[in-house]
Amino acid sequence: MKKLTNEAMLITYADSLGKNLKELDQVLANELDGVVGGVHVLPFFPSTGDRGFAPEEYETVDPQFGNWADVEKLADKYYLMFDFMLNHISPASKYFQDFLEKKEKSEYWDMFIKYSEFWPENRPTEADIDMIYKRKDKAPFAPVTFADGTTDQVWNTFGDQQMDLDVTKEVTKKFIKDNLVNLARHGASVIRLDAFAYAIKKLDTNDFFVEPEIWEILQEVVDILKAEGSEVLPEIHEHYKIVRKITEHDMYSYDFALPLITLYSLYSGKTNRIADWLRQSPMKQFTTLDTHDGIGVVDAKDLLTQEETDYTTEEMYKVGANVKKIFSSAAYNNLDIYQVNTTYYSALGNDDASYLLARAAQIFAPGIPQVYYVGLLAGENDIELLESSKEGRNINRHYYDLEEIAETTKRPVVQDLFTLLKFRNTSAAFDLEGSIDVKNDGENDLTVTRTSADGKISATLNANFATKQFTVTENGKTIFATK
Repeated sequence: MKKLTNEAMLITYADSLGKNLKELDQVLANELDGVVGGVHVLPFFPSTGDRGFAPEEYETVDPQFGNWADVEKLADKYYLMFDFMLNHISPASKYFQDFLEKKEKSEYWDMFIKYSEFWPENRPTEADIDMIYKRKDKAPFAPVTFADGTTDQVWNTFGDQQMDLDVTKEVTKKFIKDNLVNLARHGASVIRLDAFAYAIKKLDTNDFFVEPEIWEILQEVVDILKAEGSEVLPEIHEHYKIVRKITEHDMYSYDFALPLITLYSLYSGKTNRIADWLRQSPMKQFTTLDTHDGIGVVDAKDLLTQEETDYTTEEMYKVGANVKKIFSSAAYNNLDIYQVNTTYYSALGNDDASYLLARAAQIFAPGIPQVYYVGLLAGENDIELLESSKEGRNINRHYYDLEEIAETTKRPVVQDLFTLLKFRNTSAAFDLEGSIDVKNDGENDLTVTRTSADGKISATLNANFATKQFTVTENGKTIFATK
């Protein structure tokens, strides 16, 4: 298994760059050789919904994608990230089915959060429900009928195919440990804890990022994976000050604020916000511009003013190619008001110059860049898939076959992006133990210099966000310049 290295990471589904893991391996070896050093393979386990994020179990690879041998072959060449859904599991899982069949006699009875046990008599009140931190306009409970005909409700934050787990109970802790160890031993150098902040439910709280309990469960995960030589990446979309707490606990975090701040900077031409953000960002993080979800809005709160945030989201609909508000609505099965559904390339109007500058800024930002597969190929919004499925997020989940990959990687914008990423992967200037210097002397100008820990190698990005022109140099030698 290859350990985590300071090289760009691809984010992809097992069947999005080719139809399975074998074809993904082929694409990585051919078209993407040297472009990425790591791969985040989005959930590849048997699942009943949410494109893999409603896993039935973690012991096997979904046969339509391949098997563990295919995964381990990738792990020999790239550092890999797998998802673990700390908060929930599919109702089709053997755990939940046994819970329904045997009720209190089930060994998994304590794994799930029962309405009747969680709430005291005469509760929840309307105030209780209103207090719960929710991403969707519904109380997070689902009715269940047991085999004996009795009924109850169980907690399900994200929907009918994702039943929440009680992570405080011993049976769940064993489930967590067994599966984390299994994933690490199958090649996961990093485990991404999906939606971990929802995992603690506690009376008279909003049931989101509940302290100190959330740190206790996270530390348990860190200890389990540290023994296996793997890292932890907690995933959270929230105010940057909450994300900073992850950094303070010496864990890798996500930079989900960068996408919106970068869009604001490119739309307005002003570099004050992106410069301020780059100066305060930690090195121990993974940066993003795009993911399998939408472009987050809540993540940039207080880093952009409300006026700047509103301007950016409105510009996304005005400047963006085929970006419409309805795609983030109930009409497209998407009620998450905190995200906008679009590819990053289309959010920038399918404009090559703007897109390359966005990626250059990400590459020079503190941390390790993650690039979503659609973004890696400068992909446009997939309106056909969106309309055929009526799933808002599918606008950014195009399926590429091998022939299309071979053709699209020849595009100049994609080849230029590959050049930048290969430089990022090989230059010592981007040492995570090194330093960063950020200047924005003019309203539209940005200069970012990354220097290795030994001070011998420096790389500099000089950019104008109004004209979208930029150069990249290493120790004074030009590596890349816009035409």
